[in-house]
Amino acid sequence: MKAQTKPQDTTRAYLDKLVASKEPADKVQLTAKLQQLAAADQEKDVDLAINYYYLIKNVKASDSLVQVELRKFPTGSRARAQEANKIYDEKTALDKEKAYKIWLKKFPASGSGQELLVYDYVVSAIACKYAEEKNTAKAIEYINKLQVDFWKGNGYAGVAENFYKTGDLKNAAVYYKKAMELAKTYYDGKLPNENSSKFAASGYPGLTMTYAAILFEQKKYKEALVYADLANKNPKTASPRSNFQYAKILMALNRNQEAYTKLEEAVKSGKANDEMSSAFKTLYIKVKGSDAGFDAYSAEIRKGILANLQQKLNKEIMSKPAADFTLTDIEGKKVTLSSLKGKVVILDFWATWCGPCKASFPAMQMAVNKYKEDPNVKFLFIHTWEKTATPLQDASDYIKSKNYNFEVLMDTKDPETKINKVVTDYKVSGIPSKFVIDPAGNIRFNMMGFDGSNEAAVDEISMMIDMVKKG
Repeated sequence: MKAQTKPQDTTRAYLDKLVASKEPADKVQLTAKLQQLAAADQEKDVDLAINYYYLIKNVKASDSLVQVELRKFPTGSRARAQEANKIYDEKTALDKEKAYKIWLKKFPASGSGQELLVYDYVVSAIACKYAEEKNTAKAIEYINKLQVDFWKGNGYAGVAENFYKTGDLKNAAVYYKKAMELAKTYYDGKLPNENSSKFAASGYPGLTMTYAAILFEQKKYKEALVYADLANKNPKTASPRSNFQYAKILMALNRNQEAYTKLEEAVKSGKANDEMSSAFKTLYIKVKGSDAGFDAYSAEIRKGILANLQQKLNKEIMSKPAADFTLTDIEGKKVTLSSLKGKVVILDFWATWCGPCKASFPAMQMAVNKYKEDPNVKFLFIHTWEKTATPLQDASDYIKSKNYNFEVLMDTKDPETKINKVVTDYKVSGIPSKFVIDPAGNIRFNMMGFDGSNEAAVDEISMMIDMVKKG
């Protein structure tokens, strides 16, 4: 039996066609259709208009229609979500709980499936706060209020993380296991192949690693090994980090030769951090009986790592014009990219809320230090995608608190379009995102993310700079 097409899906397809069209007549039709939706008696139609106004960058119309929708549907989904934000803003778990009870009277839970997600988000936030405050009974009371099956795993993992942060390994293990087992029912493909199922399944590989780490801390090494093995064999989690986790458990079980083999893989990948490298030397001595030959072996491994990195970068090098920009730094000075022609310029897009961005900064400081005497290399750290009203203060305070000597530029939202222009011009989809620009003003490399190894990150950025210098 063929699945029925929802009327709104048909409307979206029609709007998508009009948005993509270059024909003037279609632009007129788009304007008329959006005005019709904006005046509709159904909130979902008004929502659709809001979303498409935003899509075509008519932010003024989108924002204005939001206010109309709130007045027209005072107990609707947008009003409910907006009121829910007040619960998140409360500082203590008790205050969150009080605000939740008031909100629930105004917006009683109804519907099923995704309609109930907003309620799950709220009770999860309250549970997490109670766990953070070490009120275990209330944390468990609230996390047990979750209703939406495909999201429960996410909620359980959230409260488990907060239990872990307070040192409550017992409850952290209980709820990480619940999260993992729930995700596994979706991961095994036994439930409908829908986006919600895919979302629920996506957490399973990472949860096996996390649960193994908790068991390791509880000294339950044999049980931990089972889940570390699952993570290590899964292509979605197999990594130097999963190898290291596996090796640590093997070491605790005094299976040093197996641990050495696992950790050797991580070291040879070039992604080993200082802790992994130190553990590898310890294992080398245990397995070989002394440190004789270790330095020569390490040098040989490093030679192979650099050769592999060179091959990788040879495939990744590109050449396309870099969008010019003028931004202001945190001291108020304007910087224009085109004025830096003749230099190799490294752009690093980041934000104060971005954990991986901040995790990469020690490595980036090492790279900045390495090239500080080279007048032909320039590092620019572009703060973007701000989430507060004080991005300049946020960025400045963070950089100064860590004593980084970075040149930080501010790519703040345009007040009219609500768009961070430079990060948009560079088509960045996630941060940290780095671009290496040659002296002629062309992008030669782009890399996103950070894998946790400072030495590997400095090697990579250094080799990129050297390749660009050579043309």
